[in-house]
Amino acid sequence: MFNSLKRIIGERLAAFLSKDLPGYQRLDTIGIADVASTLEKGDIVLVDGNTRISTAIKYLTQSTWSHACLYIGESGEDSSQLNLIEADLKNGVHLINLDHYANFNLRICRPVNLSAEESGQLVEFAKKRLGHLYDLKNVVDLIRYVIQKPAVPNRYRRSLLSLGSGEPTKAICSTLIAEAFQSINYPILPRRDREKGEEGEVPLLYKPHFTHFTPRDFDLSPYFRIVKPTIENGFDHHSLLWKSIKSEDEVPGF
Repeated sequence: MFNSLKRIIGERLAAFLSKDLPGYQRLDTIGIADVASTLEKGDIVLVDGNTRISTAIKYLTQSTWSHACLYIGESGEDSSQLNLIEADLKNGVHLINLDHYANFNLRICRPVNLSAEESGQLVEFAKKRLGHLYDLKNVVDLIRYVIQKPAVPNRYRRSLLSLGSGEPTKAICSTLIAEAFQSINYPILPRRDREKGEEGEVPLLYKPHFTHFTPRDFDLSPYFRIVKPTIENGFDHHSLLWKSIKSEDEVPGF
């Protein structure tokens, strides 16, 4: 009975935290069709969200990115196809299309030198988690995010994303994607062995626990290439047409 009550409270809090906030502005000028045409299997799509939970995550991690999805489709697929796997607070692990994020700022992070076998293993690992629903019984993890700007010192912000039961936190952080990449031994932000080896020797690396990763880590990682569709499609600034303006009042968005 008590567990059922906590579950109901948790679900209502999750719905509250997942509501959109007004005033969000997309700054990216790239069409979603161009983003879709650029994606490759294994790419990570970072999202600059506008929900209450997104605001809290961006503040706590001091980052633009509050959400991450894994692209499991083939190159050139349409943006309406269900080829992104994500984990969120309300729906757990499920498939979604890129059109869902057409009005958000996005970033593509691409792993390098993956073999076809590794890409397949990565995708299969994530697919096996489809339908998994996160345990929302521990509402302490959820209540923590209601406060959009808590008075938390910088060194403790990251730890707030991994305290408590861990289950709701898994839906918020990039646990699913981090665990998938660690399953094929692909680095995100590994830790180095403190012991000094011989000169020229490859350092020994350690994997942080996958529940400790946040969306910004894929952006910060030196092992993922940032992919921008305009540049991939042969951007030439000489082809741009500029409009003369007299004041900021004439600039769209101001």
